[in-house]
Amino acid sequence: MRSLYFGILTVLFLCVGCGSSTALYNGKDLTGWDIYGTEKWYVNDKGLLISESGPDEQYGYLATEKTYKDFELTVQFKQEANGNSGIFFRSDIEGTKISGWQAEVAPPGHDTGGIYESYGRGWLIKPEPAKDAYLKFGEWNKMKVRVVGNHVTTWLNGQEMISFTDSKIGEATGKIALQIHDGGGIKVYWKNINIKEL
Repeated sequence: MRSLYFGILTVLFLCVGCGSSTALYNGKDLTGWDIYGTEKWYVNDKGLLISESGPDEQYGYLATEKTYKDFELTVQFKQEANGNSGIFFRSDIEGTKISGWQAEVAPPGHDTGGIYESYGRGWLIKPEPAKDAYLKFGEWNKMKVRVVGNHVTTWLNGQEMISFTDSKIGEATGKIALQIHDGGGIKVYWKNINIKEL
């Protein structure tokens, strides 16, 4: 009995601060999110969140109301058309101008899982070209983005895409946002958007 007691205490101690996953998207509506720009963000009758180019064919963003620092984010996406999109983190938005960092979601051959700094240094790191084979275009994909301090790691369908450190990222806190790229003809489906604060 004594060993069982100490075993339970050990588990509780190890779990202190480990956090639990929280759904950012409720599968019904856009509660907890704000739309930036004139592009389309809506939920279909299957509970899927859809981002789609509108008539203006400009950049658009769907951003969390809350800001986040250290976290692990998981999301599933499926691309149609050219599928050019992304997941921003530790970002600030004014109108359709976003300052921050993007984990790329793009068509084959365009660096899905890489990190791009908007209105700044541009590409910070791209995955090795051979890793593009992990992207299943037109099918459901799962991306995980882990940001702790100045370290960022992304995974696509269970495969690590990039892992690097950057002091500027380490200084920031901000919103998480999904993107529609400009140019028109973009449609991306999203589901199971969950975050665990670390």
